[in-house]
Amino acid sequence: MKIKIAIAEDNDFLAASIKEKLELFENEIEFKFRGKNGKDFLEKLDENHNIDIILMDIEMPEMNGILATEIVRQKYPQIKTIILTVFDDEENIFNAIQAGAMGYLLKDETPNSIMDGITMIMNGGAPMSPIIAAKSLEILRNPNRVTFDEKKEDFSLSKREIEVLDQLSQGLDYNEISENLFISPSTVRKHIENIYRKLQVNNKMKAVKKALKHNII
Repeated sequence: MKIKIAIAEDNDFLAASIKEKLELFENEIEFKFRGKNGKDFLEKLDENHNIDIILMDIEMPEMNGILATEIVRQKYPQIKTIILTVFDDEENIFNAIQAGAMGYLLKDETPNSIMDGITMIMNGGAPMSPIIAAKSLEILRNPNRVTFDEKKEDFSLSKREIEVLDQLSQGLDYNEISENLFISPSTVRKHIENIYRKLQVNNKMKAVKKALKHNII
């Protein structure tokens, strides 16, 4: 049975390049779909979640790969996510692992290395590019260096604000949230303004990411 793969990648050229690499193993891999950003990818995944592995970019508009990985882990824990990115910094590695990524490969890996990673993760392993593995070990040896993980805080969000935030995390817009919660779009907008102020963020992606990090939703 072929391994079913989906891709989250905003760059058309890079998406085509990744797909070409996968096509070299068409006897072992079945490409299902590509999402152009985290939000687009999750919408497509909701329609077709018969997927084994996701190759997930990190930096994407509307919703990044870290947040998308966290939502995939919550909604579809059976699907394994491999981060496939150009970013090899410790913060992204740490956040990706925390979000639930099972592997972390760099985009300049050869087709064979990517296929080896896919096979490894299907067999219960955790594929990592050598430089990523080295930095992961460094994080484990020196956890005090991981200074970007914020302390737990009490943001005093109301029950309704948490409900709105949970709806935002699912990629819903103001009108959809107002219908689901039986409140007006203007009330939704006011709740979101309060959420941003209390969480000290300025956009939806940052609000949801912070809420997930602090177990608010």
